[in-house]
Amino acid sequence: MAATPPNPAASAPRRKVSRHRGEGQWAAGHFTPLNGNEQFKKDDDGLNVRTRIETIYAKRGFDSIDPNDLRGRMRWWGLYTQRRPGIDGGKTAILEPEELDDSYFMLRVRIDGGRLTTRQLRVIGEISQEFARGTADITDRQNIQLHWIRIEDVPEIWNRLEAVGLSTTEACGDTPRVIIGSPVAGIAEDEIIDGTPAIEEIHRRVIGNPAFSNLPRKFKTAISGSPLLDVAHEINDVAFVGVEHPEHGPGFDLWVGGGLSTNPKIGQRLGAWVPLDEVPDVFEGVLSIFRDHGYRRLRTRARLKFLVADWGAEKFRRVLEYEYLKRRLADGPAPAQPVERWRDHVGVHRQRDGRFYVGFAPRVGRVDGATLAKIADLAEAHGSGRVRTTVEQKMIVLDVTEEQVDSLVAGLESLDLTVQPSPFRRGTMACTGIEYCKLAIVETKARGSSLIDELERRLPDFDEPITINLNGCPNACARIQVADIGLKGQLVLDGDGNQVEGYQVHLGGALGLEAGFGRKVRGLKVTAEELPDYVERVLKRFAAEREDGERFAAWAARADEEALS
Repeated sequence: MAATPPNPAASAPRRKVSRHRGEGQWAAGHFTPLNGNEQFKKDDDGLNVRTRIETIYAKRGFDSIDPNDLRGRMRWWGLYTQRRPGIDGGKTAILEPEELDDSYFMLRVRIDGGRLTTRQLRVIGEISQEFARGTADITDRQNIQLHWIRIEDVPEIWNRLEAVGLSTTEACGDTPRVIIGSPVAGIAEDEIIDGTPAIEEIHRRVIGNPAFSNLPRKFKTAISGSPLLDVAHEINDVAFVGVEHPEHGPGFDLWVGGGLSTNPKIGQRLGAWVPLDEVPDVFEGVLSIFRDHGYRRLRTRARLKFLVADWGAEKFRRVLEYEYLKRRLADGPAPAQPVERWRDHVGVHRQRDGRFYVGFAPRVGRVDGATLAKIADLAEAHGSGRVRTTVEQKMIVLDVTEEQVDSLVAGLESLDLTVQPSPFRRGTMACTGIEYCKLAIVETKARGSSLIDELERRLPDFDEPITINLNGCPNACARIQVADIGLKGQLVLDGDGNQVEGYQVHLGGALGLEAGFGRKVRGLKVTAEELPDYVERVLKRFAAEREDGERFAAWAARADEEALS
């Protein structure tokens, strides 16, 4: 084993930081809560609210819920109050929380690695139909969200989920959120390394563990050994990316400090190579740094990305090695550039065992409980007991024999779950939007679905990969800054001076090793009604002006503002 590394305080270069006040870091002895969120977490661990839900709130009803549980600790169990119907976007930032709250909840089912059995999927579908008015959305972090959940039904929902090995534990809150992973881990022919054992061990050690249930903010994790870079590793707090080390063989390249929202940052490589069996230890080390050194004074600066930006990659790696791992990490190579421009695994693909997996595209992640049950039935009828969700709001059926592929594809198509989607169906994502989200300003899901239809009708011959991401507010749950066309919901003025739903446009964002944020053209905003016209116009200009083989993001970066307007 390598020698203990030198003390980072002595060897790391000093960085000038202009802030002189304490940031609320526990490692600096700042344990006094500096805001309301830190206070309620100190008063009682969010994990403890489950007992109150089961013994008090589910029996006495919504009005019995303590406000700090309702808008705080219940998130530790995947529960958010949803938006009261009929409140327009102009009131989102004006009304008090109790005025925005409906008496129903969104419930997020945690699906680490996107891994589901058909039995689990069927149970989620049944819960949706019985308790959630049929709602179900696949998120861009591989979870499934349900709406219209009554507090009285939550204990029974938990019982049914846990009976098949699912949970909502720490699906939300200031916790280690779902661990996203390659949806074709362990089966893809071109896989560098299967990260599944690391995901399982991290889950066993960390999820529900009080040692890690009070973080400064949420903590997002990605682990994938796919050469397609299929987990958006650049925008996670910590990511392990499959690489082949010239001396040690397959393992993972370590990234930290990615994230979007209103202060987006691309994660930084630490230059460290991590073998599979050490991933859980390194993950725990990074998570512990965040817990101990993360900023707790201001919620707006409480994500790991701000600490990484202040420290730099070199200091972060040294602190990780010296204070937490007590050993050096091996240096390692960066991931190779992916050869595929689509990374969602949609289509029919051969597995390493000779069978096939079949990826398909729901509309902007929206399905329903009945459809989920039918997908489970179709998968089982065609020899599969396993399905996967992806970080692009798609799904995959695994383990299909060659003889069964055509029949499965036909069955999926009959459910409007296309295996050969247009670029618009394949590349359009949308967040929850104003229909249910209390932070949203505009509608997204229906808007995204209708935009797909319009673009398919207007541009039937367009065949370039294109990503169009719609978000209902500035928080970037739908990754607007890293889309070809990112649409941030806001209220805008129409031609008659009326305030209407619309979007600020970001153009030319991308993930992959050329990752970067989209360009904002000064004053470029479109109304929701004008959106199809605008996207059609820009895509036609791209098709006319692009150089041979040029991607949309590259064209958007060099195009003049008139071409983008």
